[in-house]
Amino acid sequence: MRHAGYRVLGAGLLSGWLAACDMPAPPPQTRPEARPAQLTPAADPDLSARSRELASYYGRVERGLRDQGLLRTDGGAADTPVTDTHLMRNFERIVFFDEYAPGEGYRAASGEAGGLRKWTGPVRMKVAHGTSVPADQRATDRAMVAGYADRLARITRHPISAGGRDPNFHVLIMGEDDRAEGLARIRRMVPGLDNTTLGTIRFMPRSIHCLVLAFAGGDGSDGYTRAIAWIRAEHPDLMREACVHEELAQGLGLANDSPDARPSIFNDDDEFALLTRHDEILLRVLYDPALEPGMTLDEARPIIRRLLEGRDAGSV
Repeated sequence: MRHAGYRVLGAGLLSGWLAACDMPAPPPQTRPEARPAQLTPAADPDLSARSRELASYYGRVERGLRDQGLLRTDGGAADTPVTDTHLMRNFERIVFFDEYAPGEGYRAASGEAGGLRKWTGPVRMKVAHGTSVPADQRATDRAMVAGYADRLARITRHPISAGGRDPNFHVLIMGEDDRAEGLARIRRMVPGLDNTTLGTIRFMPRSIHCLVLAFAGGDGSDGYTRAIAWIRAEHPDLMREACVHEELAQGLGLANDSPDARPSIFNDDDEFALLTRHDEILLRVLYDPALEPGMTLDEARPIIRRLLEGRDAGSV
């Protein structure tokens, strides 16, 4: 998967950061043969032709990637060794850099390091589905997010939960036919959000599979107080779960990707679909109390090195 991020700064407004996931189309040689008619589910007549086309397209993408041995769910094995040197390099690239320029849509970032971003208060996640999403998928998604929130809480040792009251991390699972509904929700959640940021959702190309907006307080700090993830409902089960794993972790502060990160979902090579042991270490380090929002890379580097060197002793 490919990760990207930018921050939007505005006087009197919240500061927002965007990350998006982009996957390639399935290669022609992996196009599956048509299933027998009796095994092909009937198209939902209530969905638009655009939504049905997207569901078919993303189904081909997932099958094509899995046919190549990609979208692994094992979290990394003997073929993906991890060293402190790798972790240090990958932490710096994923936490301190963005892929998209602040406030400029999908324009590439300058490549300069920014401040460290994380939550300081409790993270309360809640799933909201678009009207087009069927009831059985809604139940599956809510259970998936709840289980993942529990896992993230264990990894980070930070208060993260799902399904309770007063959410501050909204997981919107929306179909193409729910775009206007979802945008209206976001406007209510973040009044005054600029049109450029809203446009990243309104005009999402097919290549963008999911994204997350994370917001810091209006005082210019890098401590997150709110986040909104947008997951396409047309994704098949594994790709939808992959989007949840990616965007919720990115919304906690793992903003960027790196071609050198392995085993990791923060890499655009699509090898891994779900959070890996490498990614768990990055999250554990990020949420160590010694690292504070707004720290520069130079300020944080000796702390990161110390935490990584001590991880075998149980500190990470």
